[in-house]
Amino acid sequence: MQNAQAFIDQVSDRIAALAASSPARDLQRNVRALLGPALQRLELVSREEFDVQRQVLARALERVQALEQRIRELEQKRG
Repeated sequence: MQNAQAFIDQVSDRIAALAASSPARDLQRNVRALLGPALQRLELVSREEFDVQRQVLARALERVQALEQRIRELEQKRG
């Protein structure tokens, strides 16, 4: 969520710099009002959060595969 706010702030600042020399000062507020809720609904995550979750998922997948192999071995011994 912080990345979304940082993006909104960055876009807003750039628009403000452009609008400072023009009569369109309300443009910044309008863009912020439009972009803010739209980006918040996207529920964006940082790259770091994404990478951490990918690692957690990879470890979980490895564990599931190891457990499946162990089940197969136990079933073969039983059968």
